[in-house]
Parts: sequence; structure tokens; C-alpha cells
Amino acid sequence: MSTPSPDQNTTAARPSSAKRYLFVTLLGLVIGGVAAVMGMRALQERQDPFPDALMHVQGWHMGQLDDAVKANKCSPTDALPHLQALRMTAGDIENAFPDLRDDQRFSSAAAALRAATDKAIAAPPLSCAALTAAIKSVGETCSGCHRDYKN
Repeated sequence: MSTPSPDQNTTAARPSSAKRYLFVTLLGLVIGGVAAVMGMRALQERQDPFPDALMHVQGWHMGQLDDAVKANKCSPTDALPHLQALRMTAGDIENAFPDLRDDQRFSSAAAALRAATDKAIAAPPLSCAALTAAIKSVGETCSGCHRDYKN
């Protein structure tokens, strides 16, 4: 019978258990991260993007009007497209927030926004002072609604 030589190490062939634990831990973190992202996406798909999108579009048009005043480009041809877009999207406010549709204060705020944009479109601002006044009027209606309803 031969005896194993002392230079052969029998434990070197086995991987250390620390490496296995590290690998399993990292694999669990990756799988957990993927599952968390999938769960968050599933919850996000249940939400209606329309209200947020509508508010972003209206905010963008208000920003464009503010930028026009800052750049001293206050002619009706610069302001009217944005005012008309604000008026068009103001018609969708009640549809964007169906749970608030029956609330009288919300309906009044939406009607005030439409009235402010209608007034600005009916008498297009011819100067930066007039455009600033129109922006202020529309902005006040937005602020009133946001003060009462924004979470």
C-alpha cells in the first residue's frame, strides 16, 4: 500500500465555503433587485399617466410663456400658440381627475382656468406687460387648484 506523499494537499481541491456563500449572497441580491424592479413596474402600470402628463404639458406651456417674457418676445404670434394649448388642455382637466369631477370647488377651479385662458386668447397680449398679466391670471387659477388639491 502506498501512502500519500506529504506534498499533495487534499483540501486544495475543495472550494472554500466562504466563496460559495458570497456567490449565493450576490446571486440573491441580483434576483431580489430584479424582482423588486419588476414589482415596482407592475404597480406603476396600474397608475393612470394622464393626470401627470396633462400637468407637465400645461407647466411646459406656462414656462414657454415665462421664457417669452424674459426674452422680450411678447408678440401675439409668440404667445397665442401657448395660450391656445393651455386652453385646449384645460378642457381635459375634469377627465384627467375623474375622482374630483363631482367636487364643486374643483369644477369651479377648472372653469376659472378656462375663463382665464379664454380671456387671454380673446384679447391677445400685445406687450410684455399684457402677457405678464395674462400669465399671472392663468397662474393664479393654477395655484388655487394646486393649493387645494395637490398632494
